Amino acid sequence: MSPTDPAPDRKSIPQVDFDLDDLDADKEKYLDFYRKVAVHEDMLVPLAEHHEGPHSYYVLFDRTATWGHPGMPQVLAVNLQRDQEKRTFSFEHAALPLPAMAQSWLIQRGCPHDAIGLAPVGPPPANGATRALERRLAGDGDHYAVGYSYTSDDPDDMVIVVALRALDERAPSPFRVVVEEVDTETWTHTLREGGFDTLGEALQWCDDRLTGEAGPLPPVRPAAAASRPAGLPKAPAPRPPGRSR
Repeated sequence: MSPTDPAPDRKSIPQVDFDLDDLDADKEKYLDFYRKVAVHEDMLVPLAEHHEGPHSYYVLFDRTATWGHPGMPQVLAVNLQRDQEKRTFSFEHAALPLPAMAQSWLIQRGCPHDAIGLAPVGPPPANGATRALERRLAGDGDHYAVGYSYTSDDPDDMVIVVALRALDERAPSPFRVVVEEVDTETWTHTLREGGFDTLGEALQWCDDRLTGEAGPLPPVRPAAAASRPAGLPKAPAPRPPGRSR
């Protein structure tokens, strides 16, 4: 996951095809899709896609994100629905920090869970714990809201941190941090999860990790020990500073 660069031994990078030829009857919709999604179509790497009748679902790695605002998510989820009779289409899209979260977003919009498996692009999971957590994020990602994320593609420390809030107030450790780290020597990635009682604690750990000062992630508390979480503040939470590129 987090394929900030294709694996060194890959000979070519796959390209996405949205298959929208002749579906331009609604010019405004077509231009809106071009501006928001397809403007850099040749820089979008398909990590997963599924087509079912008029519906198409895509998990894409956006290679242009690295040149945008520091910390931007680099994974794009796209849901297309074509109307051949009217020669137009509708679409939804979302930029998300992790491919598993893009899979979850598409599953919530009707994509079959087993149909959106990831292609072998980028560093593979380093261990079974990483694979298990990715499956869980893809399967129950709608149980959490993303409050903050930062993607660092610094070649000396390739890391993604994500702070999540449980939508169920009875959930253990109501605030979670998920951190993905790439080992550039073995070309693998690991995914870990920690639990926090407050948003501030979760954001502080993200800040510490981005500056290389984080301690171990605290474990997620078991459900029996869960307590009612504090609500999120109405004002946006401060953004932890990212590492320089």
